[in-house]
Amino acid sequence: MDRSSHPRSRRVAPFVAAAAAAALALAGCSSSSGGKKSEEGGADASAGKASTPQMTVALVTHQAPGDTFWDIVRKGAQTAADKDNVKLIYSADPNAGNQANLVQNAIDQKVDGIAVTLAKPDALKGVIAKAEAAGIPVVGINSGLSDWKNLGLLEFFGQDETVAGEAFGKKLNEVGAKNAVCVVQEQGNIGLTQRCAGLEKTFEGKTQVLNVNGTDMPSVKSTITAKLKQDSSIDYVVTLGAPFAPTAVQSVEEAGSKAKVATFDLNKELTGAIQDGDIEFAVDQQPYLQGYLAVDGLWLYKNNGNYSGGGEQPVLTGPAFVDKSNVEAVSQFAAKGTR
Repeated sequence: MDRSSHPRSRRVAPFVAAAAAAALALAGCSSSSGGKKSEEGGADASAGKASTPQMTVALVTHQAPGDTFWDIVRKGAQTAADKDNVKLIYSADPNAGNQANLVQNAIDQKVDGIAVTLAKPDALKGVIAKAEAAGIPVVGINSGLSDWKNLGLLEFFGQDETVAGEAFGKKLNEVGAKNAVCVVQEQGNIGLTQRCAGLEKTFEGKTQVLNVNGTDMPSVKSTITAKLKQDSSIDYVVTLGAPFAPTAVQSVEEAGSKAKVATFDLNKELTGAIQDGDIEFAVDQQPYLQGYLAVDGLWLYKNNGNYSGGGEQPVLTGPAFVDKSNVEAVSQFAAKGTR
């Protein structure tokens, strides 16, 4: 893609990314329209659906079958697509090689933009270069914050997983944890690795990493249960995805352990579990916002030449802690599938 007319600036502080997210959302609303198109080529700033010509966006993720986290991402993406007159094509595969093939499929379909996760960036490097050579703008979403610029992506929408992990470790210190096991559901996923590494960096207690097969929930349960029986001193089980936290609770009960469960990511089931005290807290990265901003960002770039972060800074959507102190306020949005 050609960004020569939009020079990068390295003076932008990382934390303005949050403001950029808000600005992007507002820009998407003000630039969408059910009326006539502006003289400059962008849509008029009035309410309703964009009147710009329909564009096609491919959203390609590393979603594993049954991982409901991605339903929230997809819902946000579809909401933006409906507003922006975008045809959204969603595809996913946890195997990095297969995910690369899905990106190639999008290129072959001559889509107008691609949003992609970079859980295993090395496997996607070649195909992303092909997309850019074909003149298709590519944005990163959810995974790959440390690699998106090197791969030449236009923007990145997500969470700094290292920062989230470090915040999680500090939270464990606050609650008095001494021995935490970090449960990794997909080996080789750079984002999950960064979460555990960040946690270990700031957590003053003992950190253990436990690899499980995230595509087989009964196996996840039995593996965690066995670990808890093996080491009765574990006082916190940390899961790296919302669907795995309730399973960890079952493992704790089955093992006769006194360990507590906390997790990364959030969904409507977890808000109830936090309210009931089954889950201590969760780190929310706002997946709905990631999907929404990725599609809206591609629309803004195509129609207005806008891109957030100056092509240099990511748009951060997290981390934010949800616990008993604020879960009631969050639960109403989680019930709608937007948190």
